[in-house]
Amino acid sequence: MGTRNQTADGDPATDSRANYDYRNDTTDRPGLVTDLEARVSGDVRFDEYSKQLYATDASAYEVTPIGVVYPTSTDDVASVMTYCAARKIPVLPRGGGTSLAGQAVNEAVVLDFSRYMDRMVDVDPEARLARAQSGITLGELDRTLEPHGLKFAPDPSTADRSALGGAIGNNTTGAHSLLYGKTDAYVEEIEAVLADGSVVTFGELSVEELREKADPDADLEAGIYHEVVRVIDEEAEAVDERYPSLKRNVSGYNLDVLVDEAREGTVNLARLLVGSEGTLAIVTEATVSLEPIPETKALGLLTYHSLIDAMDDVAAILDHEPAAVEVLDGVLVELARGLEEFKDVIGILPDETDTFLLVEFYADSDEERRERVEALLADRVGDLAFDGLEAYDPATQKSFWKMRKASTPILLSRTGDEKHIAFIEDIAIPPEHLTAYTADFQQIFEDHDTFGSFYAHAGPGCMHVRPLINTKTAEGVETMVSISDAATDLAVKYGGSVSGEHGDGRARTQWNHKLYGDHLWNVFRDLKSAFDPDWLLNPGSVCGDFDMSENLRFGPEYDFEAGFDPTLNWENENGFQGMVELCHGCGGCRTSQEGAGGVMCPTYRASREEITSTRGRANMLRQAMSGDLPEEEHLDVEFMHEVLDLCVGCKGCAKDCPSEVDMAKMKVEVENEYQQRHGSSLRTKLFANIDRLSVLGSAFAPVSNWASKVPGSRLLMEKTVGIARERSLPEFHRESMVDWFEARGGSRVSRAEADRSVLLFPDTYTNYNSPKAGKAAVRVLEAANVHVRVPDDVTGSGRPAHSKGLLGKSREQARENVRALAPEVRDGWDVVVVEPSDAVMLQSDYLDLLSGSDVETVAANAYGVMEYLDTHRLDEAIEFGAVSESLTYHGHCHQKATKKDHHAVGVLRRAGYAVDPLDSSCCGMAGTFGYEAEHYSMSQAIGNMLFEQIAESDGDSVTAPGASCQTQIGDHEGEKPPHPVEKLAAALA
Repeated sequence: MGTRNQTADGDPATDSRANYDYRNDTTDRPGLVTDLEARVSGDVRFDEYSKQLYATDASAYEVTPIGVVYPTSTDDVASVMTYCAARKIPVLPRGGGTSLAGQAVNEAVVLDFSRYMDRMVDVDPEARLARAQSGITLGELDRTLEPHGLKFAPDPSTADRSALGGAIGNNTTGAHSLLYGKTDAYVEEIEAVLADGSVVTFGELSVEELREKADPDADLEAGIYHEVVRVIDEEAEAVDERYPSLKRNVSGYNLDVLVDEAREGTVNLARLLVGSEGTLAIVTEATVSLEPIPETKALGLLTYHSLIDAMDDVAAILDHEPAAVEVLDGVLVELARGLEEFKDVIGILPDETDTFLLVEFYADSDEERRERVEALLADRVGDLAFDGLEAYDPATQKSFWKMRKASTPILLSRTGDEKHIAFIEDIAIPPEHLTAYTADFQQIFEDHDTFGSFYAHAGPGCMHVRPLINTKTAEGVETMVSISDAATDLAVKYGGSVSGEHGDGRARTQWNHKLYGDHLWNVFRDLKSAFDPDWLLNPGSVCGDFDMSENLRFGPEYDFEAGFDPTLNWENENGFQGMVELCHGCGGCRTSQEGAGGVMCPTYRASREEITSTRGRANMLRQAMSGDLPEEEHLDVEFMHEVLDLCVGCKGCAKDCPSEVDMAKMKVEVENEYQQRHGSSLRTKLFANIDRLSVLGSAFAPVSNWASKVPGSRLLMEKTVGIARERSLPEFHRESMVDWFEARGGSRVSRAEADRSVLLFPDTYTNYNSPKAGKAAVRVLEAANVHVRVPDDVTGSGRPAHSKGLLGKSREQARENVRALAPEVRDGWDVVVVEPSDAVMLQSDYLDLLSGSDVETVAANAYGVMEYLDTHRLDEAIEFGAVSESLTYHGHCHQKATKKDHHAVGVLRRAGYAVDPLDSSCCGMAGTFGYEAEHYSMSQAIGNMLFEQIAESDGDSVTAPGASCQTQIGDHEGEKPPHPVEKLAAALA
């Protein structure tokens, strides 16, 4: 994606328009781009797509920036700031864009540190110090520190995509703030760029040194010191009087820390920047202190009949000195009971549970952790808590935490116009007032005819509360403001803060005036002016003019127009529109670090480009359909190429995204409409009809296999059809799986004597390209006393056409297959598929294409072959021989997305194999994606991540069920890995 409309312009040092009004003079933007490109080594992007990508964060707000710069160094940052200062252009530093209060969006030049400035600079394990660039994620920081037995203590739930600079800007904390406090306690030194472009280092110095450096008539840095000295000398009493005494206050500037330190004779100005949300200076590097990783942990879970009972109990629990006390209320417990994913976990709770508290302890020994949990339960169960559970092994602890972490995904999964919006969700109050505060908050909900759930950090008094509100109406916006006003009154009443975790931003800046009063509000503004005389750094936040009711992503003026009638079934509320609007911007799809796990989002992991993340694509799709992008670009060629083309359709977002944004499904819906308008390419038609081509390829094998080996043939294919010359093409077998099965006379197990009966679906790849996997499946199923039949009245599953967005063709194939299979299934047959993507097509995608009992019956009784063996424990009846081999297992992304990937691992292990299941993403081949010449480099970049995982595994050999995965691994390793069912067949006694 390039930068559009770039033409030459004058240098601001000599240009008479150096102080032009950037808000009104849009004609000068091309010169802005050219000037910045000449000054930085990083990327400069001011095109419309790039700006829209950075118009949102994880909050309810949307503001289009002036442009985006990806700096590579502090010098780049200083150059941008110097240039923008000369022209009075606002600048906004940004990390992962995970801010919940809107502090990461503004009409400014955005500096995205997450792409290039993400290095660990130095680690000193003995001093427990680390220095890193501001773009490094907290997850990557901790993974680097783990071998030293150390960690960065603040642990937000978004650590794998939250940047260190963002943590500093927001004064981040986490679930264990009872033990560790906030980020400001760990920041020792900061390298920063000031508002005039100068680079400074802030760290610890004595108050006397500070006084010596202070000079209001010298440079910007000396002027800052002068104002800091004034605050220390003149405002200490006001700070003591108005700042709440809390572990979790992150509202306003860190004046309480400054004043407290000054009384001890030294101050650390780096800590004054913590929580300033990029309004005082731009952090480029930081030195942070570290904590040892706990030796061991244990959990106690206390159950209550009501939320109020649980809140009453918190103070007594704190006497046991836990590391964390988390709450989940009855609203979320009840919602979790109805969700399949959490049924096994929620089933751990006693039936009468309304609310529970999760209490975690750190300890130095197993004996100590057990003693601490037992002491808690002995003290509290039978009083307010009616029952208690304990967890010492990692698996049970993970299950307990899963219940707590389920809260946000449940609340954020609504696709209607009413949403649980983050704007008052982290008010913090002293824990001793929790009961009264909660009761008062429930009354606020009742007064406004809405509701919300109470969850998260009960221990430090910072519970997340998200009311259900429709901001698409003027009445809804009025309700939001009214609730926020009333909630701020509660914070003041109980000696709390309007933000205990997520910062001020657009949602809460205006309430700092009420929290701190007129005098301190003006002190904040004076400090801001000392650091930033022209208010160019993220202007409006902390002590500025942000109005929480303005710049809403979904405001009263919002209008959605898809421009076409959706073809697929969309069962969620608001249908296709609801899914397009579902992404709330948390950035979970931006996970890129090694070891982070999960499937989503492989293209972002490989490219580190926002537009290749699920968030980027979902935002762009919504903006295209709500008028934020020019109407003439709505679903045009460029939009498809820039926004949706690199989505590999792995379906990982449907599982890994907290809100289950299904980008793969949206992509095929939009592709279908695009091809209705613009037609389909020859290559698209070829790939979509691969089942017909495979019939011919098999009929003419082995001649058909020789064609691709003729010198120059692959280059010709690339130039004429667009198939990458580097790719090996699938080989065809003259005898298909169907032919082989008929020649052997069908199943060796009669239906009358069999335990189960299976229709082995002849998917295209297994049938024509890999019949050995089909043969293995037959032998293994028969060894489990299963009667097998290969139906001859079905076509290919429709997966190839579906993946290319040709929904008319895939629907017709689905309809034919369901017509043939449904009566058989009702007669007692199960449908089993060897190729994972075809299995998922029958199980999931058919329900998107068709409606009615027939397709529901087929989908409910369709299985991948390994899933079938494991679900019904059929392998337990098989006699396997002695096995000494260890396997590295890479599962198919579609199976991972539908939570069916674990089956193969269980069966292989019971067969005697040692199995190392890789927590891997998509292989990068993704059906036909990796064959397409323009996608080859991306396919390889994604594949390289998998190849590294394979190299690090200690398995003797690799096994993978997917045809795409086998091709990708085979092209790299020189030999295709077998399907897991082939390994089972090899192990038969």
